[in-house]
Order: sequence, then structure tokens, then C-alpha cells
Amino acid sequence: MKITDARVVVSSPGRNYVTLVIETEDGITGIGDATLNGRELAVASYLADHLCPLLIGRDARRIEDAWQYFYKGAYWRRGPVTMTAIAAIDVALWDIKGKAAGMPVYELLGGAAREGVMVYGHASGTTLEDLSEDFQHHLDLGYKAIRAQAAVPGLDKTYGIAPVDGKLYEPASSNVPQEDTWETTAYLDFAPKMMAHVREQFGYGIHVLHDVHHRLTPIEAGRLGASLEQYRPFWIEDPTPAEDQSAFRLIRQHTTTPIAVGEVFNSIWDCQQLITERLIDYIRTSVSHAGGITHLRRIFSLADLYGVRSGSHGAGDLSPASFAAALHVDMSIPNFGIQEYMGHREPANEVFKTSYTFNDGYMHPGDAPGIGVEFDEAAAARFPFDPKYLPVNRRLDGSVHDW
Repeated sequence: MKITDARVVVSSPGRNYVTLVIETEDGITGIGDATLNGRELAVASYLADHLCPLLIGRDARRIEDAWQYFYKGAYWRRGPVTMTAIAAIDVALWDIKGKAAGMPVYELLGGAAREGVMVYGHASGTTLEDLSEDFQHHLDLGYKAIRAQAAVPGLDKTYGIAPVDGKLYEPASSNVPQEDTWETTAYLDFAPKMMAHVREQFGYGIHVLHDVHHRLTPIEAGRLGASLEQYRPFWIEDPTPAEDQSAFRLIRQHTTTPIAVGEVFNSIWDCQQLITERLIDYIRTSVSHAGGITHLRRIFSLADLYGVRSGSHGAGDLSPASFAAALHVDMSIPNFGIQEYMGHREPANEVFKTSYTFNDGYMHPGDAPGIGVEFDEAAAARFPFDPKYLPVNRRLDGSVHDW
């Protein structure tokens, strides 16, 4: 099954997406998501200029061989651009294999290990009352797990707060990054009050998650985790920058609140110590940024040995093709924990036709062959690339803070 064409499509149907399209001599087409938020064109060039020409003539059935070829053959290994590009190839090849077999990808990965995938949605508000309203909205939709974020009093803006117009949250802004101000003390005082408010309003029969967005030092993260323990959060996400994996030892010494991290990781080496030393409870690597289905399964297999569960990134900066691929992995692994689901802004549904479904807090990838997503290139052409960047945070003294 020789590959006859490989091309990259950059479009912006609601937000920027980079899609790799691979075609075979048998007339089968597979797609993979190559989106790297704020650095989309770097991956598009890496694919179009360096990898797509090398795909022509290769056997589309040899997924593992292709993965090793593009990972080891370049000499320059790892990194978000390289691993996102490899991920797009990997997912597209799995998509082709599933279509050739007439089976959904999760069946090729060993079959379903569960009936559905528990997902969590995002509830937020500029006030605690607004947060309660949005939290109730997600309960009404059927969610069993909900992330709670609220604006920190005293700060002009707080990352992660959806607009009041009811549209899906999009943190990226056009042309240049928005610059926000951050003050850790105000946040550490407010976060326990927010969590107490949610538990008082909605009780303990719902999973509540919270994202710290890498903002704290390890000892501050330990203090936060300890202050939240009585409210039993499902997890705190990204409590501190994770370049130094050993920093999580200090957090573990001070709290039993579950810890999730990993959406910025792109290889198993980024989380090896965190997993093998049991410094985290959930690993949040994503299919599109960690080398595709092939490499993500390796990460989750390692995690399974040490009692760490999956909790993959699933924000709107990953296309529906990425989310569908994630669901196939989630369905098949033994140590699944939870899957983020932020949804996608319209008109993404005009470009990506999906078969996955949501029912009572759980999602299913569907039984269409491959990953179950059809990509309309003609529709994508109507939505040209629009440069957008995530905000930059500065402390009150003007110095740049962690994202």
C-alpha cells in the first residue's frame, strides 16, 4: 500500500489548525493533526519541506517503521515541532490502516476496554456566582467531571475564563500576545475560597478539577494542594513548571491532593522520572504533541506499571482529528483516567465531520473505520490562517512570569 501523496493544509475554522493529508495508491486517505498552538507554521514547514517528500513511496501499513524512521533518522530528536509533525504522520497512518481494515482504530489497539470515555468540561466565571451558573450548565449537559476556574479578585484578567457571550473560550489573541498581570499571593488566598464555594453549592457527588497553569513554585504548589485537600479535588493540574521533574518531590511531601501534568510534554523522557517515582497521579500528554498514537501508548504503558492514569489534554487548540484519535487510545488502554473536552468553535464542524458522540458525561469515538473524522479541504480553504498567540504574564514588577 504505497503512499502517493502527502500534503499540509493550514486553515482557521474558528481557530488555527494544521492538517496532514496522506493518500495511498489504493485510494485511501488518512488525516492527522499537526497543530502546535502559536507555532503552527513551524510544524507546517517541517512537514511540507522535510517529511512529506520522504513519505512518497513508503508502505503506509508500516506504522512503527515510519515512526522510527522519522524519529531516529533526523538525528535531531524530540522537541514540540518534531514530535507534532511525527504525530500527524502516525495518526494519519493509523487512520489509513483502520479504513483499510474496515474497523475503528480502537479495535486495532486491542478493542474496547470500557463502554465510554469519561470527559470533563470547563466551567468558569468572572465571579463565583458566574462560575456557579456555568458549573450548573455543565451539570445539566450531563458532565460527571468539571474543571472550575474563576477570575482572581484584584487582577485585571485571569487566564481560563470564558467570555460572558456564551461562546467557547479561546485564549489566543491575534497578531501579538496579550500581556496580563499575575500576582501569586492573591491567587493562593482565592483558590481555596473558590473550591469551597463549588463544594458548598454542588456537594461532593461531582468530580471537580482545577488548573494552576504552571504558575507556582514547588513550595507554593504544596501549600495550595494542602489547602484544597478538604475539598477533595479530582486533581490540580500543572501546579509548577515541569522542566525540573524532581521539583514534584517537594509538592508530594506537602500534600495528598492528586497532581496532573504533561500537556506540554512531547516524549516519554519528559515524564519518565515523574512516572517511575510516582510524583504524579495523572499524565496529560496528548496524541498530537507526543508523537501520535504509537508513542502515546508507550507513555501510558509506562504509567500503567506505576499506577499513574491518563488524563490527556483536549483543549480547542487541538483539532477534532486529534480529539478523535485521543478517544481511540482512551477506549483501549487499561489505565485510563479522564479526558479533557473543551469542544471546538464553529465553523470547525464545516471542515471536520466527526463520528464521536457524547452521552451523559461519556464520549465514544464511534465505529466508523479509521479515526472517524472526514476532512473537507474545500471547506478548509474558505478559512485562511490567522496568526494568534497565547497571552504572556508579567508580575507586578513587570518581569515575565511563567505561562
